[in-house]
Amino acid sequence: MTKRMSQKILVTGGGGFLGSAIVRHLVERGDHVRSFSRSYYPELASMGVEQFRGDIADKTSVENACKGIDLVFHVAAKAGVWGDYSEYFKTNVTGTKNVITACIKHKVSRLVYTSSPSVIFNGIDMEGVDESAPYSDKFYAHYPKTKAIAEQYVIKASRDGLMTIVLRPHLIWGPRDSHLVPRIIARAKRLVRVGDGKNLVDTIYIDNAAEAHILAADRLEENHKLSGNVYFISQGEPVPLWDMINNILRAAGFAPVKRSISRRTAWVIGAMLEACYKLFKLSGEPQMTRFVAEELATAHWFDISAAKRDLGYVPRVSTKQGIRRLEKWLKNL
Repeated sequence: MTKRMSQKILVTGGGGFLGSAIVRHLVERGDHVRSFSRSYYPELASMGVEQFRGDIADKTSVENACKGIDLVFHVAAKAGVWGDYSEYFKTNVTGTKNVITACIKHKVSRLVYTSSPSVIFNGIDMEGVDESAPYSDKFYAHYPKTKAIAEQYVIKASRDGLMTIVLRPHLIWGPRDSHLVPRIIARAKRLVRVGDGKNLVDTIYIDNAAEAHILAADRLEENHKLSGNVYFISQGEPVPLWDMINNILRAAGFAPVKRSISRRTAWVIGAMLEACYKLFKLSGEPQMTRFVAEELATAHWFDISAAKRDLGYVPRVSTKQGIRRLEKWLKNL
């Protein structure tokens, strides 16, 4: 069997939740990994990862990070449901354009871009949707809007000669989570179920998400015809959203959510809070927004057959196994 050649790989956002998981998997298989992030991460240093610090919106910094690189995983992004549009645009759109430009300038062979299913979310139930679904024509949050713009730049780049693949993981969770799980736990005693609680959603365990990214890069190297493709990736087993939230709460030692309000009520509250925050220029973010109300009350799960077929993706860690691992990690904090 031919020994696999080590590659020089850049991971933008390498210190983040998904980025660091991708880095760990790459290091374990013997690749030379470089991370591009705003901060220095001792954990990455301990793995022998080369670290470039800078702002993804700074073209020169990104170009320097891409020198001598074979493959880029562009994971860095500004997530969230509230904030200035200019900040989301700067990171998610300008940053992505900088990565594309740098890849072309330094003849990087492949770019794997982390997007989000929210780019097609239009406020209604999405059940078994595949990659043919169009982009949403309305956005109640800056994150999905700017990710949709950036995703289209990546797809266009594939037509201009850069080999690219776009992945859309949904609700990534697991040990070391710095976003979803902490937000749920922080609101544990204030959480109120929105809707009837029966809406099914996709999630993806962190190791499955990281593995999907590496599979995408490897398959793209083998089959250039995959360039420009978009893939949903998930656990492949949609679950009731509020069951999932309660599982995370239980893993952290909290009681399940029992109170509930209607979707319409949550939407109206969200709209009112958004107006108040804008009018009075309040700091922080509203407890509810229109986007969050719709996300919490609707079904959104996706057909991952294309990822299975083209990338060989199989979610190896089940949701049940992942919850056990999450519980163990939380208890050791």
